[in-house]
Amino acid sequence: MAADGEGPGTVTGLELCNLRKSFTDGPVLDDISLTVGPSEIVSLIGPSGSGKSTILGLLTGSIPVESGRVLFNGESVTGRVRPFAYMPQRDALLPWRRAIDNAAIGLEVAGTPRREARARADELFEPFGLAGTQQRYPRQLSGGMRQRVSLLRAVVQGKPLLLLDEPFGALDAITRDDLQTWLLRIWPLHRWSILLITHDIREAVRLSDRVHVLSARPGRLIGEVRVSRDIPRDERFRTDPRTPRLEARLHEMLRAGHRP
Repeated sequence: MAADGEGPGTVTGLELCNLRKSFTDGPVLDDISLTVGPSEIVSLIGPSGSGKSTILGLLTGSIPVESGRVLFNGESVTGRVRPFAYMPQRDALLPWRRAIDNAAIGLEVAGTPRREARARADELFEPFGLAGTQQRYPRQLSGGMRQRVSLLRAVVQGKPLLLLDEPFGALDAITRDDLQTWLLRIWPLHRWSILLITHDIREAVRLSDRVHVLSARPGRLIGEVRVSRDIPRDERFRTDPRTPRLEARLHEMLRAGHRP
């Protein structure tokens, strides 16, 4: 993942600059600034109502920016076409479309001819552990397979940054662990930049270079924990003595963020 010194303070990658957002019932985000550098995985954790989904909405354009700026590679991000691919919490696969057609739909919406979109998606089915499932409907896939198709649908668009919203949160513990392991194995082949939204502290520590903590409403960034690349992310992760210390720090920050 990102080497030491990359990410924070750089002018490339994603930069959120002093974002504020309010709705009719009051402020939701208060002066949010963070970065996601090239080939870096950054997580956001926080209590319900801390503004995690609002941040994603500002990035995807579904929610207008009220105050502050969103930059990518130093350029302001505006308009309909954005350099982010979004994977929602639920896989949102269309039940009447086969897996290959679900995987290609993002490209089709962007204007890629259907045959080309399917061909580009098909190339990723084997490395994503989905070989032979192209013609299956979502109901014929396991929960883990559905999430892989959903991630494939985001990745195949070729965007430089992935926005992952609780990507494994709806899965059972074993499947979630398997998919985290799989993501860590496939990541070096693509070196995506990722902004990960999660409620799972262990998942945040295992997958991330840095973890940001949001306070309760209004959401403010109240702390950051860096996760050394020296910590193994395979089966040794749970027994590494640094893992519980990092998790304890994040637990304490979350508790502080809940306090009025």
